[in-house]
Amino acid sequence: MALFSQWEYKGGLWGIWKIEESFAELRSRLSSSLPYEDELASLKAEVRRMEYVAVRVLLAALCGEEKQILHHSSGKPYLADSSFQITISHTRGYVSVGLHPVCPVGIDIEYVSHRVEKVVSRFLRPDEQANSAVLQLLHWSAKETLFKLLDCREVDFIHHLQVMPFAVSSEGCFSAKEYRTPRQQLYEVRYKVHPEFVCTWSLSVLSEN
Repeated sequence: MALFSQWEYKGGLWGIWKIEESFAELRSRLSSSLPYEDELASLKAEVRRMEYVAVRVLLAALCGEEKQILHHSSGKPYLADSSFQITISHTRGYVSVGLHPVCPVGIDIEYVSHRVEKVVSRFLRPDEQANSAVLQLLHWSAKETLFKLLDCREVDFIHHLQVMPFAVSSEGCFSAKEYRTPRQQLYEVRYKVHPEFVCTWSLSVLSEN
């Protein structure tokens, strides 16, 4: 199928792709000019191979051309041509990508499941309000988004990241704060709620100083 969803936010490009094609169909959308086959050869699990090609098909759809994705030693992705800051996420049947020409970006997508209720003690603070699976997933997803933005080691989702109270809707925004760095930055986190997934995204506005 075509893009499931595409939008702009604060000068960035963002998109979600629903994977309904076969691996062969997705692979056929990519040229052979980039080292796809070498990278695919290192991926043994079929789901990872599907996510690999789907991410690159989505990236090409957002940019209008194919671009090579590389990774820092930390695992953080970047584009070989440095044309955009990039963030990537995937969940069951979906991949998501965020791009910005200047600002660091973060995106996360999570499949809707009640399994999150079993691990809330790992990420939910006592002062955070999340009494449903969707709210819990949004808290988890937002903290994953902030984790990508911070690009720091040893980030504790309970002690270093806080989601401020908000009323959940099908889409909207809320505030979240990090306590991991001296800046203790407050972020605006945007979100979408779909019957099959929740998605959050944000960016770091660079200081002019």
